[in-house]
Amino acid sequence: MKELIEKIKVEMDAFCKDADAQLVKGNKAAGTRARKSALELGKMMKEFRKVSIEASKK
Repeated sequence: MKELIEKIKVEMDAFCKDADAQLVKGNKAAGTRARKSALELGKMMKEFRKVSIEASKK
């Protein structure tokens, strides 16, 4: 679970950096990377939910 949380933090940092670059500088490539990160974060959050529920049952 700890590894998953670290991966989420790293992906979130990448998302924030790219989203800001798109917003502030109008960088289209950064927007593409931000959208890709958003999809990956969604998958990781679903995985976190599963792991968190399993941990709470113990």
